[in-house]
Amino acid sequence: MGIHYLDLTIIVIFLMGTIAFGVWSGRANRTTQAYFLADRTLPWWAAMLSVVATETSVLTFISVPGIAYRGNWFFLQLTIGYIIGRVAVSYFLLPLYYATGITSIYQFVGRRFGSLVQRITSAIFLMTRLLADGVRFFATALLVQVLMPLSLVQAILLIGIVTMIYTLAGGIRAVVWMDTFQFILYVGAGLVSLFFINQAITGGIPAGLEQLSAAGKFAFLNFNKADVFSINTAYTFPAAVLGGGFLSFASHGVDYMMVQRVLSTKSIGAARKALIGSGLFVMFQFSLFLLIGGLIWVLYAGQPLGVDQEFPSFIGDYLPVGVRGLLLAGVLSAAMSTLSSSINSLASSTVNDWLKRTDDLKLSRLITLGWGVLLMVIASMFQSKESPVVELGLQIASYTYGGLLGLFILGRTKLDLKPAALISGLLGAAVAVLLLKAQGIAWTWYVMTATGVNILLAVGVNRLLGLRSQE
Repeated sequence: MGIHYLDLTIIVIFLMGTIAFGVWSGRANRTTQAYFLADRTLPWWAAMLSVVATETSVLTFISVPGIAYRGNWFFLQLTIGYIIGRVAVSYFLLPLYYATGITSIYQFVGRRFGSLVQRITSAIFLMTRLLADGVRFFATALLVQVLMPLSLVQAILLIGIVTMIYTLAGGIRAVVWMDTFQFILYVGAGLVSLFFINQAITGGIPAGLEQLSAAGKFAFLNFNKADVFSINTAYTFPAAVLGGGFLSFASHGVDYMMVQRVLSTKSIGAARKALIGSGLFVMFQFSLFLLIGGLIWVLYAGQPLGVDQEFPSFIGDYLPVGVRGLLLAGVLSAAMSTLSSSINSLASSTVNDWLKRTDDLKLSRLITLGWGVLLMVIASMFQSKESPVVELGLQIASYTYGGLLGLFILGRTKLDLKPAALISGLLGAAVAVLLLKAQGIAWTWYVMTATGVNILLAVGVNRLLGLRSQE
């Protein structure tokens, strides 16, 4: 769709303001502790909104309305598990992180199992984030290319350079505060969309809700007898709640990109409020965009619009000049919040887990720059969203989260485990996910199964190694 000069002006003001804020907030960064953890002074509510914004990529912004348009609200069952998983992180893992005063959570693994295992877990995190976020970055650029008069490379450069500047200058402080603003912006854009949907539907939103209810599109809990015990269906109640719980336990407990935000708060109590509160806000956010998708279904009388084209179609067909610019700024916000968080956490893990140069701010900024450039290069390597490599990138966390979570759970035990046993567990967990995928098992079972495989295999191999050493 074309873009009006007023929309373009709004976007330019947003991008320039983002850069200016990053440079301004960077004045407080005198040490790497300030650069990567904001000297642990961030308020819990800002960290909470930053967590939500970080896990909300532009794909979520666009895809969730499409899920409701084409189906129902079964997807929302995941958020019940998300809340349970964050409670588990808050009381099982956060006390460890705060008690040891670590900067990178993989330092805990190093102290428990040695530097080799620490570097392996950090490497898994680095590769997971690089591939998954590089691909997500590419998919975001594809959408921006459609919505704005830019080539794919120009879209990548626009998003990447602006994000890199404010992340490089401001560190985690700028990232968190910009995430907070970006959360408000894209949720506000969603609420504005509801206003215009209300005007477009005959009888307004109340009439739309009646049509959705009559069509059964508000179905939320899936206890369908034919599916409830099926391991091939992702959104049955057991699969969604257990899968969402283990996914959140892993993503918000052993993925440094998420944990870094709550470690930047003043105390473990503040960190718990930020983490658990983020689960509640994710439920609200998903509900909002599912509602938008359902009402767009009413507006278009259910006609097929193409996968993930439902919300963009509404933006192009119904939003006036100016408001469209606000929505496009919301799209860019969702993209940059994830990308900035990825860049900063990649740099922090590199400095703390590999180089162990925790007092060199200049080097930290240089590494931040390097990761930002590398993410842009990765995004530029892909040519089509139909590429199987893109699919792998979007699912890569499923291959690594279970293994990492199993490792951290073992770290809470008093077992004396050898590095070879732990590495065997990590490899076995990844193989287990490959086998599940090959058998057509729903993705919601991946993390839980991989976690169990890792623990059992690591303990079993360790026992075998112990028996051999006694011979």
